[in-house]
Amino acid sequence: MISVLRFNFVQPGLEPTEMSERYRAGIEMAAYADGHGFMAVSFEEHHGAENGWSPSPLITAGMVLTRTTNVRVTIQALLVPLHDPLRIAEDVAVLDLASNGRLSAVAGLGYRPIEYRAHGKDWDGRGALMDHCLDTILKAWSGEPFEHNGATIRVTPTPKSSPQQLLFVGGRTRVAARRAARFGLPFWPVADLPDLEAYYLDQCKEHGTNGFVIMPSPDTTFTFVADDPDKAWAELGHHFLHEAQTYAGWQNNDTHSAAYSAATTVDELRAEGKYTIRTPAECVELATTDPTFVFVHHPLCGGLPVDRAWESLQVFVDDVVPAINPS
Repeated sequence: MISVLRFNFVQPGLEPTEMSERYRAGIEMAAYADGHGFMAVSFEEHHGAENGWSPSPLITAGMVLTRTTNVRVTIQALLVPLHDPLRIAEDVAVLDLASNGRLSAVAGLGYRPIEYRAHGKDWDGRGALMDHCLDTILKAWSGEPFEHNGATIRVTPTPKSSPQQLLFVGGRTRVAARRAARFGLPFWPVADLPDLEAYYLDQCKEHGTNGFVIMPSPDTTFTFVADDPDKAWAELGHHFLHEAQTYAGWQNNDTHSAAYSAATTVDELRAEGKYTIRTPAECVELATTDPTFVFVHHPLCGGLPVDRAWESLQVFVDDVVPAINPS
């Protein structure tokens, strides 16, 4: 069984006391899940969202890494062009060293022009900006002096892990696949796109680089656990729908990511199957019949009440994990 915790700390209304409780709960949940069958904790990055959607993933990753010893932390995705690449190189290197190699990030280009405007970045030049950032980060991690902004600099410390362990290139286009191959970095498409995977591998051969692909499953779902799914959908479904509709509103007509939902009502969302509420027995049955299934447990989804989020996570740890991993 593969289990992942996902957090984006969505809080409709942005009430500071509730938001504080939500962040603290997420850190505690990650610590609780560590060593209880969870493989990874996942964060993401957006800016200026009306519900506070995850603007500081490197900071939250650092807090989780200090509270855990086993799980990996993945940022899907880190919007690299919005940041100073030297700052990314330094921060990721320190987190890699302090966590003994448990951090990785997917370099994302982003798809919201407003985020570029807010950070004073050129939306039309985002591809060139991404190339510059990746080039700078990789040079920084080499530990060797290099030219940057008219000066010869050297960035220290360097990470323990290789760049191919630390940084993936994300995307959904051939341009993204070529970029990953050209820089010798692994590729993480936003959805199940086997043709794009094949194109990336061909590009690696052409550029003389070695690479690999991590691709979302075509049946990617977000899981909540409850003894009575019908009751839970009636009480909590609007939280799942809030998140699904927020995200759908950011997508365009190109290839949608694995997290995309087209639902406009709670009933449609439930029928679609992107967000699921399963009983412990259903989770055990699914893990038994498909050992490779990835449970993406999303306990705080869409502003879910913290106490209900804890109930879901604790039931999963108490009733599902021991049945699948009795040792």
